[in-house]
Amino acid sequence: MKIGYACLTVGVPNTGMRTCTMKNARSERFIELIGNNLDSLENMIDYNIRNGILLFRISSDLIPFGSSPVNSLKWDKIFEERFHAIGQKIRRSGMRVSMHPGQYTVINSPNEDVAKRAAEDLEYHVRILDCLGTGPESKIVLHVGGVYGDKEEALRRFESRYRVLDDGIKRRLVLENDEKSYSIGEVLETALKLNIPAVYDNLHSKVNPGGSAGGDTYWIEECRKTWKAQDGDQKIHYSQQNHSKKRGSHSDSIRIGEFLEFYGRVSREDLDIMLEVKDKNISAIKCINSVAAGKSIRALELEWSRYKYLVLQNSPAAYLQIRKLLKDKTSYPVFQFYRLVEEAMMTESTTGSSVNAMQHVWGYFKDVSTEKEKYRFLKLTEDFEKGQAKASSVKAFLYRMAVKYEEHYLLDSYYFI
Repeated sequence: MKIGYACLTVGVPNTGMRTCTMKNARSERFIELIGNNLDSLENMIDYNIRNGILLFRISSDLIPFGSSPVNSLKWDKIFEERFHAIGQKIRRSGMRVSMHPGQYTVINSPNEDVAKRAAEDLEYHVRILDCLGTGPESKIVLHVGGVYGDKEEALRRFESRYRVLDDGIKRRLVLENDEKSYSIGEVLETALKLNIPAVYDNLHSKVNPGGSAGGDTYWIEECRKTWKAQDGDQKIHYSQQNHSKKRGSHSDSIRIGEFLEFYGRVSREDLDIMLEVKDKNISAIKCINSVAAGKSIRALELEWSRYKYLVLQNSPAAYLQIRKLLKDKTSYPVFQFYRLVEEAMMTESTTGSSVNAMQHVWGYFKDVSTEKEKYRFLKLTEDFEKGQAKASSVKAFLYRMAVKYEEHYLLDSYYFI
């Protein structure tokens, strides 16, 4: 089983995707942006390999205006060597990558132009995965589309449009249920009819069950029947409800107790779980650590190095409890560790606890900083304590210090996120 995340790597330097406006859409600009984005992708792949994350969704923004006539570059030829090098890392590591076009890629639209552009966008996604040299197990996830006032006609339109798609698209396409229009039962029926693998999304199914009584385990097993050997292991999407936002909104982080309960019901060696969550890779590592066999206390110590100053900022009590928890080097208290981290993240920081964390972080610079930098830190923290400056201003200064003095322990931490 692989557990992974989608598109963006949180808190990792040099992993951002860049684009441009139509006004600045020129060949020279595209070459610059694509070069940057491929560098970012390679940095994300390297990060994933270092952290044992072997399931990853590549951002559709990799090539600016990739499916538009505006970008007429033969980018696959220009960057052929870069794609090959990145693809080689993906294949050697055993990583499985995928892509997921956006909401405007709708092949069942009544508007022929919209449907044509959707097909072109799917071709663009196939082109990327082909350039990376990935096999048919690297999928492109698509929703059925809109209802347009007549669901039966919309489904017929999807079927007819799908049948004339290029075989390269059909080889990679998988269908996912959504939270508004098409329930997992309707998606599964279409998938079986067209011989397409179906991806089950648990949160979408909670929001849009489609009148079906089936639960997670039932639907995952039903979708399993649509996956053939050449498709690779069955893949599902997993997310949790953000309780402070509208129904169907993804949580900021995966709540580990809730995830482990789900995992205990559905886990199989041949089932891959794509997490859809705001903190991306951070939750992926949490879930991997919580279910992987043979992990040692070292994995939690590495996680603690990332979390410690964020936990100290929010909850000094949890900080002390975790330090005590990790003293036994023969144990692996993974659930207790993450529950304490989650409790700290749900605790609102005080001015005092924030300043305490700031001073701990400043300790890395006190012997190397200039007099001007020392004065700046003192002034910023004093202003923060008086309510005349925001915590984000102090943290921004500390981040610049970490970059200047190449303090990687801090740059790798979650404190600045």
